[in-house]
Amino acid sequence: MGRSRFTVINESPHFLTCTVVNWIPLFSDPNIAKLLLDSLMFLQNQQRLKLFAYVIMENHLHLLASSAELSKEIGNFKSFTARQIVDYLEEKKHVSLLKQLNYYKSEHKKNRNYQVWQEGSHPEMILSDKMFQAKLEYIHNNPVKRGYVDQPDHWRYSSARNYLGLEGLLSLNGLEDRTQSVK
Repeated sequence: MGRSRFTVINESPHFLTCTVVNWIPLFSDPNIAKLLLDSLMFLQNQQRLKLFAYVIMENHLHLLASSAELSKEIGNFKSFTARQIVDYLEEKKHVSLLKQLNYYKSEHKKNRNYQVWQEGSHPEMILSDKMFQAKLEYIHNNPVKRGYVDQPDHWRYSSARNYLGLEGLLSLNGLEDRTQSVK
């Protein structure tokens, strides 16, 4: 299956989804989830990404984010985290997971042994406050809908706590911008 091309326009927030190949539940391992969090934090600290919301599930993540070069930064994020995840799996000798990442690797990816991420992130530009709120609720309710928790803020790997004024695993550098622009 070929790459799908989406156009990212300006620095508006976008809703994005990044999915592990064949929906393999890699992010059930807290160490791998931490690799994702650390990478998102790095992009924020380097002012390469504004993060408005996130949720990390066992095999995918959703983001509300913006950047001057969003496609490039998400590509960098996926490339870097893929390398980190493979290194971690090799170090821990998770042979069965590595075999799956090899088996589900796209045929055209001849220069590597493994593929962690499905291609694309399907960015959807946020066109209104109503759309922003709908995507925010979708992100935060994802673990509730899956039956993992009863309340969105009970999911550790989510920004739902940030929106309640509580400390989350990541701070949201886009949240301040968003609340100021709504006033």
